[in-house]
Amino acid sequence: MGHSFSKDFFNNKFLSEKLEAEYVNFEIPDLNDLPTIVKTQKNLYGLNVTTPYKEKIIPMLDEMDSCAKEIGAVNVIKFTRSKDKVRLKGFNSDWKAFALTLEGLLKPNHRKALILGTGGASKAVAYALKSLGIEYLFVSRTGKDGALTYEDLDVNVIEDYSIIINSTPQGMYPNVNNYPPIPYEYLTDKNLLYDLLYNPEKTVFMIKGEAQGAQTKNGLEMLLLQAIIGWQIWND
Repeated sequence: MGHSFSKDFFNNKFLSEKLEAEYVNFEIPDLNDLPTIVKTQKNLYGLNVTTPYKEKIIPMLDEMDSCAKEIGAVNVIKFTRSKDKVRLKGFNSDWKAFALTLEGLLKPNHRKALILGTGGASKAVAYALKSLGIEYLFVSRTGKDGALTYEDLDVNVIEDYSIIINSTPQGMYPNVNNYPPIPYEYLTDKNLLYDLLYNPEKTVFMIKGEAQGAQTKNGLEMLLLQAIIGWQIWND
């Protein structure tokens, strides 16, 4: 979540803490290249994992913490090195960051949520909603088990599931004119729209929601919090 953000955030953090360390981006076209990077980069002690690798990376880990295991997605990896051996442990900081940023926005009618998308980010969102006691349903373009399709979203669903979370890349820079195909005309001031995207700052998903009076939130604060949680994981 945020290649340039993470690099700037953590390198500034290293400077402020007076630590001789550097945060480097690894653009990996093939996940099978990861073991080589781990083997050759002897000073590597942690990684952030971005989409689309949050689920695919799991088989390469030695262990996962209980939350990441239940979620089924990892975005933080901590290395433990001893002699020539290295163990990789996976964590998920997304769920807690999302829960913390959503909790303060909730109103009494916000008891059910629609999660747009079924990827790794959506799994962290679902785990967070569960921790907050909020019922949820997934929405996908194709009819997956236990998920609605966008065609299923009528006025009754939008009214009942008043929180709508976009965990898809629809609307992310540079494709800023894209947006999830929900029936925006049914939104009211009772709805809360949360977009995990932060670039652009205000997506079409949010703009269309605000035009109907809905409350909106982007993913920038969540991005910052998950980075802080990742820092705590690496320094625990």
